Amino acid sequence: MTTQRAPSKIIPRAFPGITPGEVAELISNSQLKNYPADVVLCHENAIEDAFYLILEGEVEVTKVINNNETRLLKTLGAGDFFGEMALIHNAPRAATVKSLTPLIVLEISREAFDRVLKRSSSIALAMVREISRRLRENDKMAIDDLRMRAGELAEAYQKLAELDLARREFLTNVAHQLRTPLTVANGYLDLIQKGTVPPERLPEALDTVARNVHTIMALVNDILFVQEMDLILAKFKAVDMRTVVESVIGNFGEKARQNGVQLHIEADPDLQPVSGDARHLERALAALVDNAIKFSPDGGNVHIRLANRGEQVMIAIEDQGIGIPADKLPKIFNRFYHLDRSGNQLFEGIGLGLAITKQVIDQHKGRIEVESRPHQGSTFTIWLNRWEEDKAGEGEEPAFEAGATV
Repeated sequence: MTTQRAPSKIIPRAFPGITPGEVAELISNSQLKNYPADVVLCHENAIEDAFYLILEGEVEVTKVINNNETRLLKTLGAGDFFGEMALIHNAPRAATVKSLTPLIVLEISREAFDRVLKRSSSIALAMVREISRRLRENDKMAIDDLRMRAGELAEAYQKLAELDLARREFLTNVAHQLRTPLTVANGYLDLIQKGTVPPERLPEALDTVARNVHTIMALVNDILFVQEMDLILAKFKAVDMRTVVESVIGNFGEKARQNGVQLHIEADPDLQPVSGDARHLERALAALVDNAIKFSPDGGNVHIRLANRGEQVMIAIEDQGIGIPADKLPKIFNRFYHLDRSGNQLFEGIGLGLAITKQVIDQHKGRIEVESRPHQGSTFTIWLNRWEEDKAGEGEEPAFEAGATV
């Protein structure tokens, strides 16, 4: 046996002050064992009666926290020991110990250790001192863990409180956004039913009813679409993003003209198709273009640029609107976040547009970035994966038909 592995050299490091005779007594009542790496010697919550003194190698001591998180408590090496509590009582192991490297240990059973303690008071004293030291360390570790958990709990509570406030504000906003067009549409319908609308004003009244019903439908569709996206992952196909953008611009052309906004498309002539679902991608881009128009109350230009970028296609929507304050940027993709005011400007909506966009892009395994400065405008940039023929059909079939909109 080498000097490095000799129990007679290692044992005094674990039990300072014991005599050579006591060392020999301890060795004679132990078993010298070899274990390969990745072997569990102590099992958390198991009742076991072995005590181990490491002669060579390393082990890790871990503990399960909150039923699912395994936390590393410490690493032990030559001269350290573990499993000592099993020598004192029949309580379950408090942690799991696993070999990190090939291991050489002195393994002592409770019965054998009891024989040693009866003959050696100094080993008993050394054991009591070491266990006391470890208990103090464990107490400190437990206190530190409790402090950390208390901090995590306080942070989680704060987030829940913020989420609950946002949810209540969201529901209040939804109620307001629904009540206004419902009241207008219902009022005009009531006048029409009573025959109090002059014949020459009837088309205008019906147009007002239709416009407000359309507003209600758009709001309900957004809410349903958010719920629908959690359940659907369509089978992806090759999608021409220029066609998608042109469709979006066609739908928002009138709103842009009313707001004094000019919409522009710039696309690479050889723009590559992306892998995706055209309907969802159109919905995502529609939310960005709608916001670009809405948050440009003084008019201006909105540029939509499409370009090949390696294995991806980039779509950037740039406006010259009010911009987004830096402290608001981390929140803009939250489902319940809504910017309803900027200075004296009031903006309608319930704040689902950007949440829809973010979720759609995430489902397409893409990413979305935003750059914005107050009073200078915003640029939202989407990165989508190019379509590859040999990967066609990797998407899943829809869980049900995506037709839940009204």
